[in-house]
Amino acid sequence: MNRRHYAITLQQASEESPTLAKLTALTRDSSDRLKAIELLIPAALRPAVQAGPIDGDSWCLLVKSNAAAAKIRQLLPALQAHLRSRGWEVNAIRLKVQT
Repeated sequence: MNRRHYAITLQQASEESPTLAKLTALTRDSSDRLKAIELLIPAALRPAVQAGPIDGDSWCLLVKSNAAAAKIRQLLPALQAHLRSRGWEVNAIRLKVQT
């Protein structure tokens, strides 16, 4: 039995697998949401914030420190309103501090 393994790109693998395709779409959607709110986040805090997972109508932002999370928490109502105005159904934004 000869097996030949052919290398495929990540894009090809994600297109051929329904699970990976969904994960790729969620990752892209999360990144698009972060780009949409980027200008609402103070410039000094932008490097401390990353797009996180989407779970239904809840979205998670990954934040690098407790101090940055405290400031972002103050902005959450404005961020949610901005995302809703752009067509995303976001009823909650959770913050997860990365250690």
